[in-house]
Amino acid sequence: INQILSPMLIKQLSIFLENKKGRFTEVAKILGEAGVNMSAFTVAENSDFGILRLIVSDTDTAIKVLRDRLYAVSVADVVLHCPNQPGALAKAMDIITSAGIFIEYMYAFSQGEAANVIIRPDNVEKCAEVLKANKLELIAASDLYKL
Repeated sequence: INQILSPMLIKQLSIFLENKKGRFTEVAKILGEAGVNMSAFTVAENSDFGILRLIVSDTDTAIKVLRDRLYAVSVADVVLHCPNQPGALAKAMDIITSAGIFIEYMYAFSQGEAANVIIRPDNVEKCAEVLKANKLELIAASDLYKL
């Protein structure tokens, strides 16, 4: 039986990076020097720029230190679903799709035996409500940031 954890929304940073050598390294150094841990990230790119999406241990500090260094940073709420058995993601996606929710993007990471999927739906609150109503696990933001 899946246990429902606090369905808090996770804050994700999106950082626009020029597509040139060393830009990700610089961001990693800035965050590390500020004591901010990157719990999860993904990079999408084209020939001119990339978008680094991050879940970090201290969102406010990360925003401040990156903006102080003139990085363009935006913040979005995302839902994190923790499937712990085969077919759990398919079940969650079926529920989300049936509710008429569109997924803008998603990415995943794992730790030990747990897989975590970060979902950016077009309606974050409705997505969290639908998952909770269907007794699917959500991870509390405070737990994710500890990973």
